[in-house]
Order: sequence, then C-alpha cells, then structure tokens
Amino acid sequence: MAITVNLYYTGKDGAARAFAQEMEESGTADAIRAEEGNVRYRYFQPLDDPETVLLIDAWRDQDALDAHHASPMMAKIAELRDKYDLHMVAERYVTDEDGLPDRDVAFIRQ
Repeated sequence: MAITVNLYYTGKDGAARAFAQEMEESGTADAIRAEEGNVRYRYFQPLDDPETVLLIDAWRDQDALDAHHASPMMAKIAELRDKYDLHMVAERYVTDEDGLPDRDVAFIRQ
C-alpha cells in the first residue's frame, strides 16, 4: 500500500517557487529521495497559480512515511517553510492495490 501526499505550498512574491528551488539546490530533496521507502518526491507548479507549488510526496507504506517524519530532514523543511513564510494544504491518498480498472485504462495513452 503506497501512500501519496500532495502538499500545496503557497506564499507571496514567488516564495513557494524559491522554497522548492532551495530544496533542490541544497540537496535536501535528493536526500529525501534517497530515504528508505521513498517512491516519489517531485515539485510542480500549477499553470493557473504562480504563487503555489505542488509537492507530490509518495512513500512505500506508513512506516516509511513515519520514519521520514522522524528524520532530520523535517527540521530542515520546517526551517525553509518558515524562511519563506509558506502555508500548506495537504491531500493524502492510498494506492488502490488493484490498479486501474479496465474501464479507466481506455482513457490512458501510453
């Protein structure tokens, strides 16, 4: 059961993008990607909202996510969120173990 958390970081005057850039340039994002159980850690920017950055953060299971939350990375992330005065909205999803139903596969172009 993989767990995906969509985190929407919102700030002012480009702060969310600057946060994501610092996470990448400092190596913090790569360190998180290297953590045991990390499946995905990628930033995106919505086309209709230049003040928001979306982080798609996926983990193998709850134990891997809990280990990440207990890691030193969380202090660095919290420090940067404060530095850029970001606010967050989180959405949590659990992977459907059965995968995509056949009726949905027809709409996926690969």
